[in-house]
Amino acid sequence: MVEGEGVRQALGAAPWGSRLLGPAEEGAMSRRVRVQVLLTVPLIGANLIGITVAMVLIGVVLPGPSVFTRRLVLLNFVATPLYAALALLLGMVWGTVWGLRTLRWSTDPDRIPDAEERHAAARVPRRLVVQQALLWLGGMAVLTPLYGLADPAFVPKFVLGIGSSAIVVCANSYLAAEFALRPVTARVLDAAPSRQLRGIGVFGRSALVWMLGSGTPVALLMVVAILALSGVDISTERLAVCVLSLGGATLVFGGLLMTQTLGATVAPIRSVRNALRRVEDGDLEAAVTVYDGTELGELQSGFNRMVLGLREREQIRDLFGRHVGHDVAAAALLRNPELGGEELDAAAIFIDIIGSTTMAATRPAREIVTILNDFFGIVVDEVERYGGLLNKFEGDAALAVFGTPALLPDAAGSALAATRAIRQRLASETTEFDAGIGVAAGRVVAGNVGAHRRYEFTVIGDAVNEAARLCELAKSDEHRVLASASTVDAAAAAEQKHWDIGESVTLRGRIQPTRLARPRH
Repeated sequence: MVEGEGVRQALGAAPWGSRLLGPAEEGAMSRRVRVQVLLTVPLIGANLIGITVAMVLIGVVLPGPSVFTRRLVLLNFVATPLYAALALLLGMVWGTVWGLRTLRWSTDPDRIPDAEERHAAARVPRRLVVQQALLWLGGMAVLTPLYGLADPAFVPKFVLGIGSSAIVVCANSYLAAEFALRPVTARVLDAAPSRQLRGIGVFGRSALVWMLGSGTPVALLMVVAILALSGVDISTERLAVCVLSLGGATLVFGGLLMTQTLGATVAPIRSVRNALRRVEDGDLEAAVTVYDGTELGELQSGFNRMVLGLREREQIRDLFGRHVGHDVAAAALLRNPELGGEELDAAAIFIDIIGSTTMAATRPAREIVTILNDFFGIVVDEVERYGGLLNKFEGDAALAVFGTPALLPDAAGSALAATRAIRQRLASETTEFDAGIGVAAGRVVAGNVGAHRRYEFTVIGDAVNEAARLCELAKSDEHRVLASASTVDAAAAAEQKHWDIGESVTLRGRIQPTRLARPRH
């Protein structure tokens, strides 16, 4: 139970797979600020890292003429920093203004986005990547010709350096945007749970990480090797620097990106795993927040549909058990029910309210229903306490059976004990009714009776008829409880001592006389 409570707290603290995204009960404005910060800071950081990587590639790693000369001072310290600063500022303003306009609906926690808003929100990560790509391509288009005018040998260095850095920045921006927008994605998926997947998918994420962490550095190494084979003068030291730098980038950036994409993949799986633990603990109200637009989101929503089905099944099981008895329901669920029955020894209690006809004629129907519910509440409590089944309600009467479908070692004794308990409660509690009770035990047939499309569990036999006749006779008896002596004889000695054997009578509709038994006072 402690573990289950911990899982609940974890789900409440991190409904979108990370504590960085805040708790579920966070206010709309606070969440809006949090998402904006998580979206802006990683994008700026990715661009700064990309600029640094491009500078290292162009200035140190890639072969060719050096950019650290006096004739390139203006380009190195004025043109390049100026474009980088303007691009960062433009990207931040462009992305923020466009993002605020696109996701304006998300500031209202009660707003359900329409189809156009959902489609626009799903496009945000890709649109941000396009914006980043345009700014980096703009840098390539501006800086490469400027440096190319100084020395045409700079052109391949700048194309490779800026192009590879742009790929890293754009892919990292996509992963960061997907992470920051999980709360928004959750609302989009909740508003349209049946929509088609619009993310790049788990396979796409893996391919993206491979391209960034391995593909791009290895491609650069291959380009350097091609340049060396084509006759470009590359010293052994420069070749070693290229291999070490790009190999280190593969290890470092590949590891970081793999950690990032694994986190995005594992978080939805972990949320489903934690929710499964809650279901195992019996909590069918468990649910996961669907915030992933890939196949993993389908896993999350599939879990929610599964739990919904379990809840509906449990409701049906409970309703079924209330109608036919939980023992009958359990037996029906364990095996394929069929028409017919089996012969066995069981005991039956028949109980009927005295004066119910007059009561129904003189009191409102709603009041009669309340009285009957109070009466049957007592009967059900005691019958189930002694292991019996309340088989059916017949207006103001009820039939309870002991020994089927759940076997009892002493069915007769349990029925007699339940009868005494019912009578004691009816006599001691403040009730507006009295009832006659008949108890009998013997050989019966228990099973399903009806048609193939509609049947019910019932008990048929002489013992049931005898209990009904004893109930009729008990209404005029001062004890209000009558049992057959054969039932008392069939009970265990501990129960027999509570009963006195009396006279014999021939009950209505029967040939053989029945010796009566009454509870001792």
